[in-house]
Amino acid sequence: MANRFVLNETSYHGAGAIQDIVPEAKGRGFQKAFVCSDPDLVKFGVTKKVLDVLDGEGMAYELYSEIKPNPTVENVQTGVAAYKKSGADYLIAIGGGSSMDTAKAIGIIINNPEFEDVVSLEGVAPTKNKSVPIFAVPTTAGTAAEVTINYVITDASKNRKMVCVDPKDIPVVAFVDPEMMATMPKGLTAATGMDALTHAIEGYITAGAWELSDMFHLKAIEIISRSLRGAVDNTPEGRTDMALGQYVAGMGFSNVGLGIVHSMAHPLGALYDTPHGVANAIILPTVMEYNAEATGEKYREIARAMGVQGVDDMSQEEYRRAAIDAVKKLSQDVGIPVDLKEIVKREDIPFLAQSAYDDACRPGNPKETSVEDITKLYESLI
Repeated sequence: MANRFVLNETSYHGAGAIQDIVPEAKGRGFQKAFVCSDPDLVKFGVTKKVLDVLDGEGMAYELYSEIKPNPTVENVQTGVAAYKKSGADYLIAIGGGSSMDTAKAIGIIINNPEFEDVVSLEGVAPTKNKSVPIFAVPTTAGTAAEVTINYVITDASKNRKMVCVDPKDIPVVAFVDPEMMATMPKGLTAATGMDALTHAIEGYITAGAWELSDMFHLKAIEIISRSLRGAVDNTPEGRTDMALGQYVAGMGFSNVGLGIVHSMAHPLGALYDTPHGVANAIILPTVMEYNAEATGEKYREIARAMGVQGVDDMSQEEYRRAAIDAVKKLSQDVGIPVDLKEIVKREDIPFLAQSAYDDACRPGNPKETSVEDITKLYESLI
């Protein structure tokens, strides 16, 4: 069976990348943008940076900002209705995963109206038509939603996140501009950065990994490990490198899948509104320990990519421990909590464990797992 790889048609990287939005839109004959961005980005003037570019060239647009941090079915349906009324012919998603995921769902439903209930998009839905064209402008260095074929929507009626996988939803153009990320507060920079590291590590060890994806993931681990601390301190170099590192991770994991770190993080976001990156960062070292026996020599390469010296002289047990310890140290250095004690209620663990087991990311885990195993992992973190 052949391995498939799906990437953006075009991507722009570096300071000032958003200036290329107008020539790309004009070159494709687009007339009016439906701009998806969350209320905080609008409030703090981040969205305005892109709107100013459009205004400067007289490009028409309509702004939609009814987007929650963990976007819901209702957010999407409201957005679909607004898009239909707008007269737009393409989408511009400005933000982190929430804005991107909302835009992807809107774009897919507009061209595949039989999925207007949203919930039928969960998993690998049999959509027939490509999404409305999406231009993606990330404002966080973490989700890599601008280059992935995945999106996550919360079904609030069931307190669960739906992972949707569809190659027809990938943005046609990504504008990865570190200047759009410069106003991120430290906590968000740390959380989204650890999300990116989780993508790279889970993508590297996932069951579907192969040489092409390994290349992206190892490079992403290297870039993120050397730059996240600087990004949290808001250095230009740190911001620029993180913008690239998270994108490179996305190029890989989007095509091969993830594992139970994400499976366990998703229910925390749905039930408690826990920031996705924080949940991933807390869970990652514990799941790395759980998965170690199923990863062959890969932890040696993770440790090497994270800057650990002397890995070739270490035993398997030593380099596996070194990789896990390097992840813990980076997480600690950027201020991530060490456990879930302040987040998870013990009585919720059965629900969380079942939700994690049912999650679309779980089958990609390198080690076979069970509801009982996941229950124990949650319990070990509180």
